[in-house]
Amino acid sequence: MYFTDRGVEELEQRRGDEEVTLAWVADRLQEFTDLNPEFETAVERLATWLARLDDADDADDADD
Repeated sequence: MYFTDRGVEELEQRRGDEEVTLAWVADRLQEFTDLNPEFETAVERLATWLARLDDADDADDADD
């Protein structure tokens, strides 16, 4: 298990039954980045990956 898996598992356990909008998630990511600018690149990469998840062209490029 990766260290980050623990955080993901905690998120699922604590908030997995909640329904939120992507706008809410985007606001939380922006808030996190404002408080922790050293993680800006990682948050940006996650947000971009989530935004393009259904784009078949990007998914194919990731495999190359």
